[in-house]
Amino acid sequence: MNEARMLATFRRACFVVLLLTLSLVGVAHGAALTPLKATELPAIPSQGEMHGLAQLDGRTVALIGDGAWALDAGASAWVPLAWSGGHPPAGLDRSFGDGKRAYVMLRNGGKVTAVARLIASTAGLEARVLPALPQPLDDAQATVSGSDLFVVGRDGEGSTLWRLDVDAPGATWTSLGGWPSHAAPTTVVAQGMGVFVTTDDAIWRWTAEEGWSRRSDLPAMVLPGMARAVGQANILYLVADGAGPARAMTWQIVTRSWATLPGATFAQPQAMTPWGDGLLWARSADERTQVGSAEIQSGKLLLRWLDWLVIVVYLAGMIGIGLYFYLREKRNSTSNFFVGGRSIPFWAAGISLYAANTSSISFIAIPAKAFESNWQYMTNNLIAVFGLMFVAVWIVPLLRRLDLMSVFSYLETRFHPTIRMLASALCILTQLGSRMSVILFLPALAIATITGISTTWSVILMGGFTIVYTAMGGMKAVIWTDVVQVIVKMGGAIFAIGFIIWHLHGGMGEFVHTAMADHKLRLLDFSFDLTKATVWGFIFLVLFDVVLTFPKDQVLMQRTLSTPSDKEAGRSIWAFAAIMIPGGFVFYMIGTALFVYYKAHPERMNPLLPIDATFPLFIAAELPMGVTGLIVAGIFAAAMATLSGIMNSVATLVSVDFYERLVKNPTPKHSVVFAEITTIVVGLVGIGLALLLSRFDVHSLFDVSIELAGLLGGGFAGAYTLGMFTRRANAPGVAIGIAASTVLTLVAWMFKLVHPYFYLAISIFLCIVIGYIASLFFPPPTGSLKGLTIHRDNARR
Repeated sequence: MNEARMLATFRRACFVVLLLTLSLVGVAHGAALTPLKATELPAIPSQGEMHGLAQLDGRTVALIGDGAWALDAGASAWVPLAWSGGHPPAGLDRSFGDGKRAYVMLRNGGKVTAVARLIASTAGLEARVLPALPQPLDDAQATVSGSDLFVVGRDGEGSTLWRLDVDAPGATWTSLGGWPSHAAPTTVVAQGMGVFVTTDDAIWRWTAEEGWSRRSDLPAMVLPGMARAVGQANILYLVADGAGPARAMTWQIVTRSWATLPGATFAQPQAMTPWGDGLLWARSADERTQVGSAEIQSGKLLLRWLDWLVIVVYLAGMIGIGLYFYLREKRNSTSNFFVGGRSIPFWAAGISLYAANTSSISFIAIPAKAFESNWQYMTNNLIAVFGLMFVAVWIVPLLRRLDLMSVFSYLETRFHPTIRMLASALCILTQLGSRMSVILFLPALAIATITGISTTWSVILMGGFTIVYTAMGGMKAVIWTDVVQVIVKMGGAIFAIGFIIWHLHGGMGEFVHTAMADHKLRLLDFSFDLTKATVWGFIFLVLFDVVLTFPKDQVLMQRTLSTPSDKEAGRSIWAFAAIMIPGGFVFYMIGTALFVYYKAHPERMNPLLPIDATFPLFIAAELPMGVTGLIVAGIFAAAMATLSGIMNSVATLVSVDFYERLVKNPTPKHSVVFAEITTIVVGLVGIGLALLLSRFDVHSLFDVSIELAGLLGGGFAGAYTLGMFTRRANAPGVAIGIAASTVLTLVAWMFKLVHPYFYLAISIFLCIVIGYIASLFFPPPTGSLKGLTIHRDNARR
């Protein structure tokens, strides 16, 4: 067939490009990626006891002796800053802050007894004293994270950590216990989900889940108070060996590895505060206080000519496929545009199902998740296969026999047109809000990291190419480009794993040893903690997320509806299941390989980048010319496969569920034109939402996509379960179930009652239970249910 010949031609082209790129493979270089740039700032014309530096409402403040100084807006001179009341607070000790708020510790009798917040007012610099510490502390250190203050030190019974939420009404200090060592603390930093304390020989971490644990030995002495959080997963320390100058080192909280930042040293620093992407430091000298800054330099790693050639060939191929079907197919059939004329072979539909299910979230966020934690989320893939078996036998054949184009047509036939339109509208919001925006933004983040093109332009270019070939070729273009894209992205992913292991000093042995020692291959968690991703939680999730939500997923179901028969539709699900497990292992293996690589080469990490940029950073910094382009094309492929499906599916819903119902006597040709226009509009909306998302600092986009899908997509999924598995459910009861489940799930989200993975399942469960009970208060359905339920007879209950 023509599609098969086209696919074979593309495979031959990929093989030629792969041979060319393999011939250029080199060894990753080992220089530090992020040196420091030192700058000397004006000296402060004062000398005395250094109480610290701080950032206060955008101004840099220095506390020296009984005086205070502020750096002017042009960073050209220090000007005196008067204390409110004419003098500093009694017992002034060290200052600390987060770059926005500033605080000082106050001591009494040589011990720290309280903390005060610094406020810049018209009367001068004011210190507002917060509630006193429950116990006086020796060797106290402090830090701030958001509204939480953390003060650590030693009391008469040993070490202790105190926390205070300064924004809470009637706030009081809470004890978080102490680390199992009597060593004095030298720094404390809040980073990620933990609080990190250094002593004379180790780093200790406190988390709400695990309490205290020893995380790392120290490569040198950490200077007291000289630490700050950097990025999402790094801490910058000033360390020194004996009496020599201090140097800057970063400690990665995931790999627990140390890296030196070259480019600057620090002679006897006495104070430090965050300054941009680095630090500001000061020391007393010659009756003055010398001040300097050092910022981390992070340049763009630009693509080279062969990388661009590979990417251009890939993008041209995608446009070529869309153009091929645009010129070949008649544009007057909604069946051709929406479901490919129901002529797609089962194996192509199965591969397309996998492509739609493994978007840029799989290619970027899942490796980042495995890098940060372990393989526990892979449990979802393993259990999902069993759910897909049920879907292949019972659900997909039932819906395929109805010859639907919109899966929500079922809800109209089974219940009421209002239920159909409501569910379709919620589905459109879910796809745009929880899927399309995230899937567009993640590869844009990767492209921005690699090429230097801004995230904004990356989103526009990515979305634009997908809009073009999807609007031209319809569902046939979507499915056959999916097949090509799976080849590209899986080939790039497997190559990346092999490349990492090949360049480890100990090869496969080092990979396995490091991964096992750090529990990175942990897969199954059988605990009953509902706040964690456990086996029981995934069983619960798969039951609802795969078995019970598959019928409402227009993006996936539209591919099965494109097959010639109900038997072929079922086979497409079996093909999907066969690919899911090995494909899942590949993406989780990437994350583990990245962990092992960066544990061995911490100097190759960029501490300023978010965790989700770990794989894109590796692609840009470590892979040779040509191979980088191949894997960037894989990132494009991962995103565009899902984006094209979403665009076509949302266009189908808007056209079939709304346009053809609200417009009088629409012709098939007009419907296709409307669908093409809708595809373009949907793409533009997705681009806009992705640009909005790029303005926020989101720790894990993988978790965000899960939360949004649960909050927006669960209520109407229960309607299918009620319709397909029961005879008694009716339209009023289902409407009540959808509304009630959505509201109650939002309550669970607001109060953070369970892990976000459970939102979708809870919403579906509530819809089923409430919807069925509510149906009992209304008359049973009066129309025929033949072919609408899994039951073979037509009796009603």
